[in-house]
Amino acid sequence: MTNTSNVAWDEQVLPFELRTSDIRGRVVRLDKTVNDILSQHDYPPQVESLISEMVIITALLGSMVEPKWKLSLQVQTDGPVRMIATDYYAAEDGETAAQIRAYASYDKARITDGAPFEQLGEGYFAVLVDQGQGSKPYQALAPLSGSSIAEAAEGYFLASEQLDTKIVVEHGETYTPNEGSHWRAAGIVLQHLPRSRKEMSKSEEIDERTHARRTDEDWLRVNTLLGTVENLELLGPFVTPPDLIWRLFNEEEPAVYEPRLVKFGCTCSEERVRQSLSIYGVKDIEKMTTNEGTVTADCQFCNRHFVLDPSTVGKDGS
Repeated sequence: MTNTSNVAWDEQVLPFELRTSDIRGRVVRLDKTVNDILSQHDYPPQVESLISEMVIITALLGSMVEPKWKLSLQVQTDGPVRMIATDYYAAEDGETAAQIRAYASYDKARITDGAPFEQLGEGYFAVLVDQGQGSKPYQALAPLSGSSIAEAAEGYFLASEQLDTKIVVEHGETYTPNEGSHWRAAGIVLQHLPRSRKEMSKSEEIDERTHARRTDEDWLRVNTLLGTVENLELLGPFVTPPDLIWRLFNEEEPAVYEPRLVKFGCTCSEERVRQSLSIYGVKDIEKMTTNEGTVTADCQFCNRHFVLDPSTVGKDGS
């Protein structure tokens, strides 16, 4: 990393906790990661903006899953942008970087000059958590509500998890003669984790109404503080995430933990393509064979192109 990147804490997710109000959070800044993802395809600016927002949300939420787990987010709509899909592969340990990948499916002819979120129609926001071999993936979805993907994610957590969640995302594109088009994105998430009565000491025991009122007051107060965050504070590089957390929440007894590294990464491979084709018989493979006598496959995430000999794939392939 350059010195500027070190100051900006790029490609890192910083977990924190507000002990006074029982609220946990994450701050993330992505530069190279989001540009590596966008460079895999030639997306219109509105689609790039939506993907940048989705990638930030994925990094914030993905950093909460256990090592080796996979978090997938997906938005599907009937609008010009039909789908946005992201995957977060949690690192096996705290020292290596988690991997994020993303892609969008869209109808170029239907893209308008309107705001990015206007390119999405009616649809849903979906979450899938895969804990690995031997486990059943968790999957849930919620209507695509609000005026941003971040608000849709907040609605999902409230409806599916009964968990108060606030997500703020900032992203933008700059242009310089030397670097050309360049994206930078950042975000912060807060989630309320109210203590149960069992977790309270006897001196703290209160009736349910008082407890609920204090919980609501904590959430409102912290969200009011978060509302003062400025675009450049979140994006960096001049204010570090620890300093930002302290500036916003110093009266909430913030505790900051070890940052999590993230980077662009795709898991596609020729072996995976062969595995996906192994369920097809000879006649099916014949239908997939091109005029050039090959079977081809493209990775939607990284745009990698695979060319295979049809005699080596399918049920009868070696």
